[in-house]
Amino acid sequence: MSDDATDVLVVGGGIGGLAAAFALRRARHQVRVLEQAAEFGEVGAGLQLAPNATRVLREWGLLDEVVATGVLPRRLVLRDALTGDELTHMDVRGDFERRYRGPYVVAHRTDLHRILLEACRDSGVLLETNRHVLRVETTGDGVVVHGADGTICRGAVALGVDGLNSTLRRAVVDDEPVNSGYVAYRGTLPLDAAAADVEADAMVIWIGPGRHFVQYALRRGEVLNQVAVFRSPAFARGEPEWGTPDELDAAFADSCDHITKSLVSMWRDRRWPMYDREPIDRMTGGRLILLGDAAHPMLQYLAQGACQAIEDAHVLAAQAARHAAGGGRVDWPAALAATERVRAPRVARVQNAARLWGEIWHVDGVARLIRNELFTTRVPQDYRYLDWLYGV
Repeated sequence: MSDDATDVLVVGGGIGGLAAAFALRRARHQVRVLEQAAEFGEVGAGLQLAPNATRVLREWGLLDEVVATGVLPRRLVLRDALTGDELTHMDVRGDFERRYRGPYVVAHRTDLHRILLEACRDSGVLLETNRHVLRVETTGDGVVVHGADGTICRGAVALGVDGLNSTLRRAVVDDEPVNSGYVAYRGTLPLDAAAADVEADAMVIWIGPGRHFVQYALRRGEVLNQVAVFRSPAFARGEPEWGTPDELDAAFADSCDHITKSLVSMWRDRRWPMYDREPIDRMTGGRLILLGDAAHPMLQYLAQGACQAIEDAHVLAAQAARHAAGGGRVDWPAALAATERVRAPRVARVQNAARLWGEIWHVDGVARLIRNELFTTRVPQDYRYLDWLYGV
């Protein structure tokens, strides 16, 4: 199978792939999404959308629907995981929204994915499932995408948005995911069924030695999202089975009452080991560009995974428009190179900052005391460490 009329072939139908597909379809490109799974879907629970992403969603005409399915928290709060004491907070309405020209929204991953999928479908993006892509070949002024079943698709450019374990990344850089040794457990439940009192209009993170715990409301305040993350001693010992429910309980055993009460609601039948990759200078290989987690998977501590994928899509669409000649024909090599110049330094900084933020959260001993002192003396209106991230 081939289709020479397609401008853009998007490999991967997750949030990043659909965001890129929609952004380019808005610019009137012919776009086809090739998804490996039997149906489009998203795994997980809550995600956070900071203003650097919600500004883009507003421009795309999707923000109102995202907000309608999610929650606009009033505060972001950091607490000590051992004592439960509040260390610092930030109001994310009012001055925050005005400063960064967008709201802070928490939403369910499946809701955001559905909104993007429907937007793609309504705008005329071709959406195909059961399309396992093996490689992308640049040939002259186009690409050939080779499927595992022997089929091919032709287009002007290909976007590799196939996630952390990207097959297409190997065409750009030879590396492997980096295991942080931390693992996440998740759980959602009706808000009124929570085992401990919940600050329903806040996103709260308890940080402590080798662990942290997160709570916030989803879906119009009806659902409570919880995430428990800890460093696995079994992983550090090199054991093949690590991050088990027993380790979860042991990691949080000396935590404050709120956490220990809340842990009973965590899903125990699944867990998410936390990986990222080293930052790379190159995102392109021929007429292929990597986007989202295929290009820059990051640890979750800045809650920027989906946000950076949305930024990728926005920048690529803008560069395609900037490098369009008469009749709308795009100089794709120039557009991809320009996108790489803009995005590679930006996402590398976010990846590195996420790692550092995780280290700050998880310190113990004297370092924990110093961190807590610095946080408790922080002025809530101090934005100096956020402007680079949210203010672009």
